[in-house]
Amino acid sequence: MHVRTIIISITILAIAALAALNWAALSAPASVSLGVASIEAPLGLIMLGLTALLGAVFLAYVFYLHSSVMLEARRHNKEMAAQRELADKAEASRFTELRIFLEAQQQQEMAAQKESAAALAARLDQLEKALEARAEQSDNGVAAQIGELEDRLERRQLLA
Repeated sequence: MHVRTIIISITILAIAALAALNWAALSAPASVSLGVASIEAPLGLIMLGLTALLGAVFLAYVFYLHSSVMLEARRHNKEMAAQRELADKAEASRFTELRIFLEAQQQQEMAAQKESAAALAARLDQLEKALEARAEQSDNGVAAQIGELEDRLERRQLLA
């Protein structure tokens, strides 16, 4: 229990004990002035009743405050849930945008890679053709030299 609850309970018990122990004095009739008129009534019971009425008013006020705080907390929780939902949607949107961006980057990389591979293949084809042309020139040159040597040998054999 809270300290406040204990103090209030002890105070209520003390008032009840004093009222029970002094019931004769509380119920003794006395002349009570109401400002405009005077009446004969037990002043102690009037004061005890007013104390009980004041306690009931405070109790009603506490219930009112508690219910208003609960309603405010419920409203605040609903607002927080709505804000959380908005934040989740925004985060999902950012993830979607990031995924789209990464896919675009990946497509650009793949296009650049394909372009690079095509350029490399074209360069290799060009080098292969150049190598074939060079090999053919070399073959032709060797064949020409062999032919020239054969001609020389034939001429020498004819001369000899």
